[in-house]
Amino acid sequence: MNTSTVDPSEIAKFEAMAAEWWDLNGKFKPLHMLNPCRLDYITSQIAAEFDRDLDAEAPFKDLRILDIGCGGGLLSEPMARLGADVVGADAAAGNIPVAQVHATQSGLNIDYRHTTAEAMAEAGEQFDVVLNMEVVEHVADPLAYLTACRKLLKPGGLMVCSTINRNPKSFMMAIIGAEHIMRWLPKGTHEWNKFITPEELFELISNAGLNPVDRKGFVFNPISWSWSLSDRDLSVNYVTASIKSD
Repeated sequence: MNTSTVDPSEIAKFEAMAAEWWDLNGKFKPLHMLNPCRLDYITSQIAAEFDRDLDAEAPFKDLRILDIGCGGGLLSEPMARLGADVVGADAAAGNIPVAQVHATQSGLNIDYRHTTAEAMAEAGEQFDVVLNMEVVEHVADPLAYLTACRKLLKPGGLMVCSTINRNPKSFMMAIIGAEHIMRWLPKGTHEWNKFITPEELFELISNAGLNPVDRKGFVFNPISWSWSLSDRDLSVNYVTASIKSD
C-alpha cells in the first residue's frame, strides 16, 4: 500500500479514539455538533453540481461518493441515506470495524475500506464526489494528497474539502478552547503549524489540478451553541468546493 502522505502519529491519535465515534458526548462531540452544518454545505454543493432535487426520494442515486478519512461514518451514512453509492476509506484501521458495525445496525450498505487516497488512485478508482473533510491538516504532504484526490475524481467531479485556518484565533479556538478548556478533544489532536489558510488551500487545490469554485466559513455561536455557514468569516473552520474540469 502506498502511504506516502500518511502521518503515522496522526493515525495513532484517531485509532486511540475509534470506539467513541458515535458517542454524542465523547471525544467527537465537536464533529457531531458541526455535522448538520457540514451536511448542509455538502448536499447543496452536490445538488447544484449534478442538478439534483434534494426534496426528491434518493436524490443522490447513481452518484458514486468517496468519503476519505471517513472515521466512524458520520458523513458516509447520510450520503448513503440520500441514495449514493458510498465508499468510506480511512488510513486508521481501527475506524473501519466501528463504521461497519454502525452501518449494519442502521441498515445501510456502505463499502468501508482500510486504505489511502494514493492506493485507491493507483488502483484506478473513480468517483463523482470526493468528501475530504478535516483530513488535509493531518497528512504529511498536502499537495501530494490533494493530487491523489484529483485523480480519484471523474471529469466534472466535485471535491468538498474542509480544514482549519492558521492564525491566532484558530489557535485559541481549535486548540486552547477545544482541547484545553472545553476538553472536547484530547490534547495534541491538532497541530497549529499544520493548519492551512484559505489562500494556501486554494493554491494547493489549484496546483493539484482542480478548479476551486467556492468557500465558506463554519462559525460557532457560543450563545446558541450551534454552527452556521458564513460567506465572510473563514477565520477558524472553513470549507471549499472544487471541480475537476478535464
